[in-house]
Amino acid sequence: MSLAQQEPKQTAAPPHAPRRQSPASSLRSVSKSVTDGFPSRSDYGLDRETQGEGGGLKLIAGRTLMMDWIEIDGRRIGQEHPPYIIAEVSSNHGGDIERAKRIIRLAAECGADAVKFQAYTADEMTLNIDRRGFVVTADSPWKGESLYALYQRAATPYAWFPELFKTARDAGVTPFASPFGPESVAMLEGLAAPVHKIASFEAVDLDLIALCAATGKPLIISTGLCTREEIADAVAAARSGGAKQIALLRCNSSYPSDPEEAHLATIPDMAAEFALPIGYSDHTLDQTQAAVAVALGACIVEKHVIDAREPETADSAFSCLPEQLEDLVRVTKAAWRARGRVSYGPQEKERGSLEFRRSLYAVADIAAGELFSAANVRTIRPGLGLPPKVLPDLLGRPAARALRAGDPLSWEDVAQ
Repeated sequence: MSLAQQEPKQTAAPPHAPRRQSPASSLRSVSKSVTDGFPSRSDYGLDRETQGEGGGLKLIAGRTLMMDWIEIDGRRIGQEHPPYIIAEVSSNHGGDIERAKRIIRLAAECGADAVKFQAYTADEMTLNIDRRGFVVTADSPWKGESLYALYQRAATPYAWFPELFKTARDAGVTPFASPFGPESVAMLEGLAAPVHKIASFEAVDLDLIALCAATGKPLIISTGLCTREEIADAVAAARSGGAKQIALLRCNSSYPSDPEEAHLATIPDMAAEFALPIGYSDHTLDQTQAAVAVALGACIVEKHVIDAREPETADSAFSCLPEQLEDLVRVTKAAWRARGRVSYGPQEKERGSLEFRRSLYAVADIAAGELFSAANVRTIRPGLGLPPKVLPDLLGRPAARALRAGDPLSWEDVAQ
């Protein structure tokens, strides 16, 4: 379930959570490296320039340190690796654990790398009151419903999580979740969740980000609604909290979202600004935007999935069906292969076409000692002669031997 909500009430960290500085004080020492330029090696807390605790780093132009990839459950995630596909189950179980397990297995069959849940209780999310702000008034699938009732209906019971995680692992996909407070973080840590995801509406909750970062697990932070400064604050809170591996997701937090508001050109800008792996949380109704995002550098794609439109759920209207997820996996991987890497010159499979380029040929019989001229030399196909750019150097010079029309020219044919 995804919806703009009140920020979670600040509560004390559980006894097992490491002590941390408050974000307000820790940000002062960290955020400047994010907002004023690229982070330094010290911002990552690393002593090496190659990798640290699973995250890959690379130097750009000998001075900028960029986190090139992160690692989740043994899978590297970055632009040099196939896109990491997250199937978001969210509230699509509709209160039925067997349906949740069915969605997990279908996601695995369709090629997803991970399945994601949302771990919260209604009390952890909001208050059970119906004053202004606590009832959905925006035009959305949840219009008119109170936040508390909505979260009660959409929540995944904590008692389900052990079985859901086991089902996912048995199916060969990685399970994890978005926590929304200390209780859910502690529960997920007890299940050895390999990564924590910060939902877009929680990206401004710096205490929650710091709490997740303190686990030492990789963090994925969705950035729907976020300004550049708010993203910088979130990244700084994650780093100051202890996170060594961070990825950001471009996101539009409307449901479904308008493709014209995707503004996927932001993805390479985010990569340059924050020097982190960037992904895309896709709430549109087709797969085009996800493919474009990968072509622009996204290395993670998250999409809500469901087994069938009926029975409907809180998120069913904008979730993709199994065949759509299968198509998303296909088109995003195709986009990744097409994006490739920066490469100039002929590729392996096009080398045979080199002979069809233009080059310099004798187009009339030329006697030994005769001067090369526009009348007897031209740039034509095929490409077995000298490159066309040397024609000015060739004209007016004598031929070293007799040539026939159709002979490719070489420097051995030019008298010194």
